[in-house]
Amino acid sequence: MSVYTVVEENQLITFLEEYDVGLLESFEGISAGIENTNYFVNTRHNGQLKQFVLTIFEHHSFEELPFFLNIMAFMAEHKIPTAHPMPTRSEGYLKELCGKPASLVTRLTGGGVDHPSDVQCGVMGTQLAAFHLAGLEYEQTRANDRGIDWMKSTFDSISKHLTTEESDLISAELVYQNQIDWAHLPQGVIHADLFCDNALFDGDELTGIIDLYYACNAAFLYDLAVMVNDWCRVDTENPADIHFDESKIATMLSAYQQKRPLTEAEQKVWPAALRLAALRFFLSRLEDKCQPREGEMTQIKDPEIFKKVLKIHQA
Repeated sequence: MSVYTVVEENQLITFLEEYDVGLLESFEGISAGIENTNYFVNTRHNGQLKQFVLTIFEHHSFEELPFFLNIMAFMAEHKIPTAHPMPTRSEGYLKELCGKPASLVTRLTGGGVDHPSDVQCGVMGTQLAAFHLAGLEYEQTRANDRGIDWMKSTFDSISKHLTTEESDLISAELVYQNQIDWAHLPQGVIHADLFCDNALFDGDELTGIIDLYYACNAAFLYDLAVMVNDWCRVDTENPADIHFDESKIATMLSAYQQKRPLTEAEQKVWPAALRLAALRFFLSRLEDKCQPREGEMTQIKDPEIFKKVLKIHQA
């Protein structure tokens, strides 16, 4: 959610004419996150203030984006708290802005969570299980574009920038992950990026799950591991002192399993799932660090955090 594409006011006014949302009142760029360009957009419609999030997609094509936007609408309509995309006057969810695909979605209430509580971890466990179960009825499919093949190719592309320690760590983990049979675990639609900054809370009430632009079909267990690695991690100023809160992990896993119990096969490879989730974000953060993209407001997250997480799980 950085700003890579700068939108001028007149461009946005023209863009909004394709939606039944009223007239532009104000807009501002959002600096959090790293993948797409995002703006908060406020309009005035029949005297009422309307709030939206405008996303300009920096990597995805017009052809692949309907999967993400349709699943956002699907989940919202199945009582999963996700932002519903706004239809254009031609009833699609996508328009072109600054030569790139763009969408407008309702802005949800609530705020992000910096230090999640045990209660909030339990809420997220319940909601992720509900997300997985609801998605079983979703008919479109999409492969995980941040899977093992992507990890291998990303490692190859950035290896010349890495230390010997980093290269050895990643090489060993890729060898280990190649031995895991992920295809025979329970599969379906996953969020794939459900970090603390992709959920909105009002107190202990979840008001929104956002940023579904990595959603795909993959093992449910991997999605749960991605979430545990972020929500149950305790960060310090020194990445070497990062550790996990076992109470939060137990609460999250228990809440998830009350809705969707893990199979015996899933329980067996749970440590591998935690390692795979750590490797994925270690590599993506290394890629952003080694091959940064220019933007007006950009944020590069520290890869050292997931280097430590991967080491913890390997141990």
